[in-house]
Amino acid sequence: MKILISGGAGFLGSFLVESLIKEDHDITVVDDFSTVKYHALPEKVKLIKGKIESTDLNEKFDYVVHLAARPSPEDYIQHPVETAMSNSMGTYKMLEITRKSDGVMVYTSSSEVYGSAEIVPTPETYWGKVNPNGIRSCYDESKRFSEALIMSYYREYGLDVRIQRPFNVYGPRLREDGSYGRVVSRFIYQAIKGEDITIFGDGNQTRAFLYVDDWVNATLKMMFLKSLKGEVFNVGSNKEMKIIDLANMILEMSGSTSKIKFLPPRPDDPPRRAADISKAREKLGWEPKVSVEDGLKKTIEWFREQL
Repeated sequence: MKILISGGAGFLGSFLVESLIKEDHDITVVDDFSTVKYHALPEKVKLIKGKIESTDLNEKFDYVVHLAARPSPEDYIQHPVETAMSNSMGTYKMLEITRKSDGVMVYTSSSEVYGSAEIVPTPETYWGKVNPNGIRSCYDESKRFSEALIMSYYREYGLDVRIQRPFNVYGPRLREDGSYGRVVSRFIYQAIKGEDITIFGDGNQTRAFLYVDDWVNATLKMMFLKSLKGEVFNVGSNKEMKIIDLANMILEMSGSTSKIKFLPPRPDDPPRRAADISKAREKLGWEPKVSVEDGLKKTIEWFREQL
């Protein structure tokens, strides 16, 4: 199969590419490497270096996967225009390629579309509670726009589109540095280096963490299973975990003597987040297999080798 993946050199994309290349698929990746640190693509992958919103392709593809985004809050707050463009013009470009190819499109949206959800674990039917022009809106509102545009193509053109909403995916290769740092990788880096573990707020906010291998398995099912046209799926865990508990677990597992340092809370940071995965269980036959303990162990071991 011919497969186009935007953001295919990034954290999620690199693992998906590795899985697909083992099955001898013909893969093209579009990526500007703006958020890439750790991975080089396999030689068999065709690479187009650039932003998807400014890339023109005349080829046809069987599957189109739109991953390109700037998902780290500290990073997208610093690059709001680029963030919004990837989730608007980038999505439009990928939809047009899919339409002209008569292919299947899988879009990686985000649990951010739910905002400060009042129902936790949150089902796909929940509409969200968001700030439409707040500091995080460049990301969460543009993801919501992408979903609206995708479903418009489904309704007007009958396009085969599938939308996933990942929840806090983590694992090896997840950037830990600077404004790109995500909570799991940042905590692990700080613990290994003996630096203070920095928590925004009081640490009682919750997230539900999903190991990257589980995300790949869900994504492959979303790509290749039949009869998923127009469907939306949560791809995450239903097990809430307080950020302070995550920090303490990483400290214990890494044997670190780092201290915990509390910073001012981030604006509009959702207080709770976890996925209702009933629909994924029913229609995809999928649920997470890797426990947080096992996933953190693998991730800590990987970072030890890198640092």
